[in-house]
Amino acid sequence: MLLTGCGGPVAGTARPVQLTEDHRAKFKDYYARLNKAGTESASKQADLLKQTQHPDFRKKTCDLRGATIEVDPTWTTLRADADWAPPGEKAHPRGDVYIVAVTITLRREDQTIGSQIGSMHVVLLDDEVYGFAPCLGG
Repeated sequence: MLLTGCGGPVAGTARPVQLTEDHRAKFKDYYARLNKAGTESASKQADLLKQTQHPDFRKKTCDLRGATIEVDPTWTTLRADADWAPPGEKAHPRGDVYIVAVTITLRREDQTIGSQIGSMHVVLLDDEVYGFAPCLGG
């Protein structure tokens, strides 16, 4: 099984993003809550992914089919991505869009099913962090 909704290699030159420490903490907290929910149960993580899905894309969530993800961001790669639009969309999402390189590990119960390196987009909108739930391919 492969995850989709993550990008391939992160193109360009990594430069530090000019975010406040509060905003950086919000991004880190977003992934910490996502990972914690995954250690508790697949349903808790699925609920959190639905709650934190970007408000304009709430109807475009994916089912991880009982699996959970663990996301390990490489924070030095966090940068703005002002031109990005979600797959199949023409418009840039509302808010400030950022991209970060991640290692994602997919688990079902206590078994690791797969791992991949890619990128994930997160959005700072009205001082809240939102994401785009990854989907299983195949």
